[in-house]
Amino acid sequence: MDKKHWIIGAVAGVALGGAIAGGAAVAHHAFAAEFDGKAPVLLRGKVTRVEWINPHAWVHIANTNPQYAQGAWMVEGGTPNTLLRAGIDRNSLKPGTEIVVRGYQSKDKLCKPACKANGRDVTFPDGRKIFMGSSGTGAPKDGADASER
Repeated sequence: MDKKHWIIGAVAGVALGGAIAGGAAVAHHAFAAEFDGKAPVLLRGKVTRVEWINPHAWVHIANTNPQYAQGAWMVEGGTPNTLLRAGIDRNSLKPGTEIVVRGYQSKDKLCKPACKANGRDVTFPDGRKIFMGSSGTGAPKDGADASER
């Protein structure tokens, strides 16, 4: 390969790498981009589904707390790895598990197809409370994240 083709290949590789990294940066948002730190929610209900996906896991619950829209809520948590390290796994969040989630509602407040919130902590039926948020994303410092104390 001559020098001209090598340079063209290197430039194309750098451009492709930048495009991929840029897409990942856009996909992983800061808390303040989507959620309202002045709109706390306290949701109670049964887990209906859990999505163990990156960059954030989603816990779907059927909220029964009459203070907030009843029915389907999607609650964003940290990465699956973060949740596993905190003690939340596929077995602890099976559909039908009754939980309480403290968090913050999305800025748009739309509830179609489901209301959305960022979860700060989850309380299990046995009283165990576990931080489920994602640290360092601009969420309000409310004491839920041990690394903020």
